[in-house]
Amino acid sequence: MSLLSNTPYDDVFRTLLNDCSPLILPLINEVFGEHYTGREKIVFSPNEHFLNRQDGEEEERITDNSFKVLGAIPKKYHWECQCSPDNSMLVRFFEYDTQIALDEGEIVENVLTVTFPHSAVLFLRHTLSTPNTMTIKINTPGGDISYDIQVMKVGMYSLDEIFDKNLLFLIPFYIFSHESRFKEYAENEEKLSDLKAEYEKIKNRLEELAKSGMIDEYTRCTITDMSNKVLEHIAKNYKSVREGVKSVMGGKILDYEAKDILNRGKQEGRQEGKQEGRMELLFNLVSRKIFSVEDAAMEAQLTPEIFERKMREFTAHGKS
Repeated sequence: MSLLSNTPYDDVFRTLLNDCSPLILPLINEVFGEHYTGREKIVFSPNEHFLNRQDGEEEERITDNSFKVLGAIPKKYHWECQCSPDNSMLVRFFEYDTQIALDEGEIVENVLTVTFPHSAVLFLRHTLSTPNTMTIKINTPGGDISYDIQVMKVGMYSLDEIFDKNLLFLIPFYIFSHESRFKEYAENEEKLSDLKAEYEKIKNRLEELAKSGMIDEYTRCTITDMSNKVLEHIAKNYKSVREGVKSVMGGKILDYEAKDILNRGKQEGRQEGKQEGRMELLFNLVSRKIFSVEDAAMEAQLTPEIFERKMREFTAHGKS
């Protein structure tokens, strides 16, 4: 479970992280000063953790935002998304980080060694008082230790910076930088036209990246779909803003595009022997209402009942 649990923004964040995972690497470079090339393998950690409570009860948490980047030196990361700071956020971070560290803890000669992940939070909204870093300090009998939670703020990046630094992960959330002016856009057609022109620029630059091979068509379509999903929620009270931006960005992926994506996924699956990757792609296409269960089951050579069961298992446990 993310810190932004059960919200459309959380769904978008997790969709991007899991379906287009290479997009997270430029964000890591930006926040942690790494130099990942984008070709590193990303391995997601087991997402079920059980937190022990003071009353003796166990609480299950789903943390599908932790992963390992297999660079020259493998490193663990924990990245969360939050609308704005709240008083309990650091507590939840410490809970998650502790459980993530324990997943790979080692006991050698009566010594338990745990490695905490590099942790960061993406703030969708921020004010002057929003911190640039947050710190967890631990007082132990052997001495005091502390570590920082790095902070990234969507509103601090211009559109040119997002593309120049390859921070494409931020595009679906870019609309937050315009949130305070929605009423103005709704009442002024000229200013709404300026907003639409900005999104026309986003659409064109994404298409250029896809044509040049910098991103694949699936990534371009996912960024577009997720941008529309954020827009539907954040501008739910401003119909002209919603419809204006969506008219520029486009709607759902057309069927021939989905077929093209699936066919490439099949080919890659055959080349690499990754049947699980093909099933995950089918699950994603169904969840985004691009394929019906029946069509996806036919592609997987399964009955619709078996396909739905496997999809439920994948959604609950993060694996097919």
